[in-house]
Amino acid sequence: MNSKLIATTLLSATAATVLFYPYIKTLGAVTPAIDPVVSPIVTPIVTPIITQPIVQERPIVEVVFVLDTTGSMGGLIQAAKDKIWSIASTMAAAQPTPDIRVGLVAYRDRGDDYITRVVDLSDDLDSMYATLMDFTADGGGDGPEDVNRALYDAVHNISWSQDPDAYQVVFLVGDAPPHMDYQGEMQYPEILAHASKRGIVVNTIQCGTMRQTTPAWQRMAHLSQGRYFQVEQAGSAVAITTPFDENIARLSAELDDTRLYYGDKAAKEKGSRKRAATETLQALSSTASLARRGAFNVSAAGATNLLGENELVDAVTSGRVDLDDIDTDALPESMQAMAPEAQRAMIEKTAGKREQLRQEIAELSKKRDGYLESEVAAAGDVEASLDYKIYAAVKEQAEEKGLILEAGPKY
Repeated sequence: MNSKLIATTLLSATAATVLFYPYIKTLGAVTPAIDPVVSPIVTPIVTPIITQPIVQERPIVEVVFVLDTTGSMGGLIQAAKDKIWSIASTMAAAQPTPDIRVGLVAYRDRGDDYITRVVDLSDDLDSMYATLMDFTADGGGDGPEDVNRALYDAVHNISWSQDPDAYQVVFLVGDAPPHMDYQGEMQYPEILAHASKRGIVVNTIQCGTMRQTTPAWQRMAHLSQGRYFQVEQAGSAVAITTPFDENIARLSAELDDTRLYYGDKAAKEKGSRKRAATETLQALSSTASLARRGAFNVSAAGATNLLGENELVDAVTSGRVDLDDIDTDALPESMQAMAPEAQRAMIEKTAGKREQLRQEIAELSKKRDGYLESEVAAAGDVEASLDYKIYAAVKEQAEEKGLILEAGPKY
């Protein structure tokens, strides 16, 4: 019985050795030197395979607004300032939750103060919004504008992701046709061919009813697999204030105050710029706009915009950083003189306050959404609004990239 058992064991071990030997060699197992006279049986060393955990990255949504800022576009520019957070929140509601980056190309015409001004894609929507607040309507007046240059910059001078699965979209917003008589300038058919090749969809939004604009805007959308839609000169955006706006805006400002930035001099300076952008938009934005921003910031997709980079409370409480490993001079100035126990207590207290504020804002935002849905339904003709048209375009196009939007537009 024992002899049979030993024989069976040896036979199994020999078969396993023969079977796995090529695999062991590919793993870099070291084969001991064999004596030329005595050839002992060598038990191979099997190197274990270590499987790294798979990190599921979020899908990417990249949106660039190409906005005519000439004199006739004052109403639409104001609508963009008021509604950018609603548009971001609409996209943030997609499943799976995406990482959202937004950019801007403002354009006028030759002979104006500028032809284009480019704000590159960024997940720091606060800084982009602070720049948008500086734009005013001026210039133009001769009919056509330099739309070709604006589209060229949007396609070629924006740092689009190389991820083939990213949803990348341009919204061209204007009321005048492109100049097609400028020598040496690439024209939109060629520009949009490049956009399509790179997977960038271009939707065109015509403001007003200028007849010369319509065929060009429609052709642009067709060439880039986008949508064309027309709105009133002022944008036809839903503009309704709610009883919840003031409280959400106030709580959102308190949430901003929970941020603590750490790191080297460059990191802290970046944090200071983030704070400055927040202060700018808080000073210049309407209460309704600040409420929309607050709602976005407490969404899963809005956390990056809220916190920015090198935010200490989030870094420590998430476990990414050990507070004891941070040099004293890398800490926020307000914490450098504290004892370690006091530092940890401050982090815990701030984290608790932040979570409470998040919950309060989220609850008020749900009530705000319900109020707005009721008001919009009562007003009727919701599908004519800029909000709904952008939502409908994004819903259809994002689904091709595996993103599902079912909640409807945010207002």
